[in-house]
Amino acid sequence: MALRSKLIWTAVGLAATAAVGYALIPAPAIVDVVPVARTAFRQTIDEEGQTRVRDRYVVAAPLAGMLRRITLRAGDPVTRGSTVATVVPSFPALLDTRTEAELTERIGAAEAAWRRAGALVERAQSALSQAVVDRERARRLAEGGTLAQAAFERIRLAADLAAREVAAAQLEQHAAEHDVAQARAALARASRPDAGAGAAAVPFEVAAPIDGAVLRVTRDSEGPVALGAPLLEVGNAADLEIVVDVLSTDAVQVIPGAEVSIERWGRPTPLAGRVRRIEPSAFTKVSALGVEEQRVNVIIDFVAPREAWAALGDGYRVETRIVVHAAEDAVVVPAGALFRSGTGWSVFVVDGGRARLRAVEIARRGGAVAMIASGLSSGESVIVFPSEAVGDGVRVEARRRS
Repeated sequence: MALRSKLIWTAVGLAATAAVGYALIPAPAIVDVVPVARTAFRQTIDEEGQTRVRDRYVVAAPLAGMLRRITLRAGDPVTRGSTVATVVPSFPALLDTRTEAELTERIGAAEAAWRRAGALVERAQSALSQAVVDRERARRLAEGGTLAQAAFERIRLAADLAAREVAAAQLEQHAAEHDVAQARAALARASRPDAGAGAAAVPFEVAAPIDGAVLRVTRDSEGPVALGAPLLEVGNAADLEIVVDVLSTDAVQVIPGAEVSIERWGRPTPLAGRVRRIEPSAFTKVSALGVEEQRVNVIIDFVAPREAWAALGDGYRVETRIVVHAAEDAVVVPAGALFRSGTGWSVFVVDGGRARLRAVEIARRGGAVAMIASGLSSGESVIVFPSEAVGDGVRVEARRRS
């Protein structure tokens, strides 16, 4: 009987000791766990930009005089050669030598600009011819399987851009022809023998240089106007591009032809774009924090059809993601799982209910995710934003999602 009581009390003591020991064990740390994925990775440069009309033309007063009220408003369509403004010239009693020389030199400058525009047209047409030849050669190679599809797409894009350059150069030539005609008309009217103080002034009609729409009316009220004063701006509102200024350290990573995702432009569906040009000259810009930064303009063309972005106009704000590196099969983890450990990067991997410190090598970082070169494999789980309670070997428990 005494032996039985002794065994019972011994068992009770052991149970109490085990209960006290279990109560003293630290509770597992509650953590957020994310699986390591093997998926496509895109490293992007994210910046705000704005749309702008590709070719903008400022219609100026061809001579000094009295401007009649301009009835056109922003958005009104115009055709090349149609009257957009009327100026009644105010001629001096005598055409002095200085004024005549100025008008003559203006004709010379306009003719030089016209010849230069013609040379640009010829150069753009030559580039287009070569681009078309390259495109046809690349198409045959791609069909034969000796050229990658991505390389063929770049060559085809170059041909499309060359065609646009030809169209832009032709518009410049049309505008230059218009300037020459205006300069000659101004000299002819000023040189008339009956252009004295008592002669009746003949209204001069200012014509639109291109087919397009009025972008902005600079001066709409009737009144005196000086020679060369801007009256209104004309452009093709359907021919838009996007200009984005990026840090010069980011601009060196961007290449012509890079894919662009255009987001937050007013509708939920992103638009596809492509980098056409990285301007060679940087400029200084003061950030919102008062820091001087060297920025570079990147010019982006829309790849999406016109119907998808028809609601956009000149000067609209957009957000862009310029792809500087793409990998279709990469080990990707959230950037919040990475932290500095010594001179390298590490993560906490969940293994058997415990956190294990693991050194990793980062290949590239892109926004909220990073591509891992070594140290992790698909299927493992990492802790995101680990707290101070998490350490190597600490018991952890994944937070339950409600």
